[in-house]
Amino acid sequence: MTIVGRCMDAKALRTRALALLALREHSPQELQRKLLQAWQRASQKSGQEVPEDAEQVVSELAEQLSAQGLLSAERYVEGRLRTRAPRLGARRLQAELAQQGLKPEGEVWESVQASESERARALLVRRFGEGAPPDAKERARRVRFLVSRGFDGGLAMSLTRSSALDALE
Repeated sequence: MTIVGRCMDAKALRTRALALLALREHSPQELQRKLLQAWQRASQKSGQEVPEDAEQVVSELAEQLSAQGLLSAERYVEGRLRTRAPRLGARRLQAELAQQGLKPEGEVWESVQASESERARALLVRRFGEGAPPDAKERARRVRFLVSRGFDGGLAMSLTRSSALDALE
């Protein structure tokens, strides 16, 4: 192991990475950001400068962890989709993952897209109850609610319209 600075050596960096991964899955980009921040804090406490090659060292560590199967972007994406999908639409989930440089794919993503209508309907019922919107203003409010959570506008309109039609029957 090479010394990458008095305040943070390779062993300490790896230990920090494993501690973070023990808590939950991280995207490679997120783990690298957290490790660099920890390195900067440790350097400030010891009064030393962060080495110029710090980003490269952290990147290499992330690659090693990925090669060992300890860090996986696919696992992170799947976990993120499973936990966030009940409350968010596909567009919002895709945007959140894109911010981290990840692209949703695989069986979990397909099931998220397939269940979009059911999830939106469940969210409407949980938030507003079973009843149909009494007027256009309330219907617009419900549409905004769904759209703000990443559901398609057309889907939101059809769900609020169908619940209004169900109330007439």
